[in-house]
Amino acid sequence: QVQLVESGGGLVQAGGSLRLSCAASGSIFSINIMGWYRQAPGKQRELVAIFTSGGDIVYANSVKGRFTISRDNAKNTVYLQMNSLKPEDTAVYLCTGRSSKSSVYYWGQGTQVTVSS
Repeated sequence: QVQLVESGGGLVQAGGSLRLSCAASGSIFSINIMGWYRQAPGKQRELVAIFTSGGDIVYANSVKGRFTISRDNAKNTVYLQMNSLKPEDTAVYLCTGRSSKSSVYYWGQGTQVTVSS
């Protein structure tokens, strides 16, 4: 089992910045994919940024140049630095990690990001 706990969401004005954190615990040795999705009301969950199993980084086109994903392996934590935020970035942001053994995706509880215009 893997536990993921997000933090860092909040209310910010357009053009502002936030940094999200996702702390992983449990059987983290099996995690080979980790990153962030988001879900806005009435919309499907969408990829924001993710570390692939090959170590590459994939960003959604809508956040390229504004968001940066990073990780601290010593702290078992993944971060999402979000700059130049727009109202359309408003969503619940969810951390995910996939087990290489079972291919199961684990999810955190989510953290709300609200960007006011």
